[in-house]
Amino acid sequence: MGAVVTSAPTPAPPPGRAPRDTARSGRARRENLAGYLFMSPWIAGFLLLTAGPMVASLYFAFTDYNLFDAPKWIGLDNFTEMFGDARWRTSVEITGWYVVIGTPLKLAAALGVALLLNQSRRGQGFYRAAFYAPSLIGASVSIAIVWRAIFSDGAAVDRAQQVFGMEAGGWIGDPDRIIYALVALTVWQFGAPMVIFLAGLKQVPRELYEAAQVDGASPWRRFWHITLPMISPVLFFNVLLETIHSFQIFGSAYIIGSQGNACGPADGTLVYTCYLYIQGFENSRMGLASAMAWMLLLAVGLVTAVLFWSQRRWVHYEEGAR
Repeated sequence: MGAVVTSAPTPAPPPGRAPRDTARSGRARRENLAGYLFMSPWIAGFLLLTAGPMVASLYFAFTDYNLFDAPKWIGLDNFTEMFGDARWRTSVEITGWYVVIGTPLKLAAALGVALLLNQSRRGQGFYRAAFYAPSLIGASVSIAIVWRAIFSDGAAVDRAQQVFGMEAGGWIGDPDRIIYALVALTVWQFGAPMVIFLAGLKQVPRELYEAAQVDGASPWRRFWHITLPMISPVLFFNVLLETIHSFQIFGSAYIIGSQGNACGPADGTLVYTCYLYIQGFENSRMGLASAMAWMLLLAVGLVTAVLFWSQRRWVHYEEGAR
């Protein structure tokens, strides 16, 4: 009977990664390092110009700080004083009125012009550029100065309203009407949301309109039951963006309302950011201004959260796009 020859077991490979895996890992680390190097200017800017000042302002909000002396911790005194300030409540009321009135009017103008430009006609490129131009220059200081001149006593708007039998007198000097000049300026700058609406309208299938027209649907019913539901994500985006921008209005309100004192006669254009500027840079109360800035951030965050909560009821996304 022959002897049985058994082979020795094959030794297990030493622990560790295979050479191919090691090379792949080294290449990934080098790519990540290159990516972080390219991102380093943005990261440094974010930390130094955004995150750092935000943390500092949060600390200043609980201190008595005037830009010249060292801040002194006072706890919630800035917030207590702010809520008891009548001018602060006025600024909140004016800002709320501006957001509630100005934003819908601006979006309505943008959507109306977008519907007109969505139709096939000659010279569309020129009309789009012409309607978009105010959004590029509307926020400039020069336009605000021109706007103030147009609505001054005896200027173009004053003479035009006299033709229709309205009472004479410029809007700029009237604390009850100067805010309407500010709303008119923001409505005039409807170009940016108009372009976004136009892009959304281009995505609506023409077959839906043709089928509705065959069924005898009126233009209003086609707009209400086809156009609005189909562009509701775009509408939500514009509402969100323009609402946030309305809360942040400052330059035009400060320039149009400046007549010896900032922010309009009798605080006619005393929007929130304008009063924040007055407290921080004119009264040198940076601690109180920081507290006001954080209250504005909380208000904008709350409004944004409400808008996101409400979109479930009126924003319609494509299947799987939410």
